[in-house]
Amino acid sequence: MLVRLRRDGFNAALPLAQLSLVAFALGAESRWTTILALALLLASGLGGWWRSLRHARLIVDTPTSRIASAAQGYVELRGRGQPLDGTPVLSPLTGLPLLWYRLSSYRKDNDGKWQHTDTIESDASFLLQDDSGVCAVDPEGAEMLVRRRDVHERGDLRQIQWSLLKHDPIYVLGDFFTLGSISPDFDVATQVRELLAQWKSDPAELLRRFDLDGNGNIDMQEWELARAQARREVLRQRDEVLSAPEAHVVRKPRDRLYLISDLDPQVIARRYHLWALFHLAVFLGTAGASAWLHQTGVV
Repeated sequence: MLVRLRRDGFNAALPLAQLSLVAFALGAESRWTTILALALLLASGLGGWWRSLRHARLIVDTPTSRIASAAQGYVELRGRGQPLDGTPVLSPLTGLPLLWYRLSSYRKDNDGKWQHTDTIESDASFLLQDDSGVCAVDPEGAEMLVRRRDVHERGDLRQIQWSLLKHDPIYVLGDFFTLGSISPDFDVATQVRELLAQWKSDPAELLRRFDLDGNGNIDMQEWELARAQARREVLRQRDEVLSAPEAHVVRKPRDRLYLISDLDPQVIARRYHLWALFHLAVFLGTAGASAWLHQTGVV
C-alpha cells in the first residue's frame, strides 16, 4: 500500500475539496454561488494537473547522481538509509530505532467513527549511503512517499505509524550542498578587497594596526603592508576550509519538489502522472458542465 504523506496533504486533500465543491455547486441556491463553485473547480483542476505533471517531469528528467561526485544544487540520489551517530530516533509506538517516523492517532467517537486527534513526526536527519559515500538527509519540509505502515489498536485508540528503517532503499530528490567545500571560482583578489574594505570601515583599528610611524595617516608603504596582511588572512581561511572534512547534506529546495521515498522513482513518476490525469479530468469535466449549465440557462 502506498501512502502519501505531507503536512499539507495536497493530493489527498484536493480531491476531497473538489468533491465538496461539486456538492456545493449542486446544492447552491443562487446563480453566483454556482458560478463561484465551478470557477474554484476549474482552478483546482488546472492547478492540480500542472503541479502533478511538473513533479512527474522533475522525477523523470533529473538523472541519478553519485554522492561523491554530485553537483551542488538540485539532484536525485539513491542509496540505503543509515542512522546518524548519537541519540537514535526511537518509535513512540514500539520504542524501536528508526530513521524517520510519522505517527497519527485516532479515537473512536460516540458514533463509533474514528476521529483524528494528533500527528507527530520526527525531524532528525539521517544518512543516505551509496557506493561512493554518504550524505545527511534533512526530512524537514519533504514530501514523504512511504510504504511501511503499522497499525495498532487498543480499545478506542488507533495509531498508525509510517516509518523508514536502517538499510531501507531510499530515493531523494532535493537540494544538495557540501559543507567544508569551496567553490572552484574562489576569487582571492575579491576576498582581499572585501577584507580591506571591512578594515577601512573602522579607521581607528586600521591606524592602530598599520600606522607604523604614528603620523595618523596610512601612507602607500603602510597600505601595501595592510594589503599583504589581508592576502595572508584570506589564504589562511581558504586553506582551513580546504583542509576541513567535507560533509554532504540534502535539504528542501526553495521552489521545487523535495521528495523522500522508499519507492522506485519510476513508480512515483507514474503515480504523479495518474494524479495529473485525474486533475485534468476534473478540469475538463467542470468545463463541460459549465458549458452545459450556461446553455441551459442555469448559469
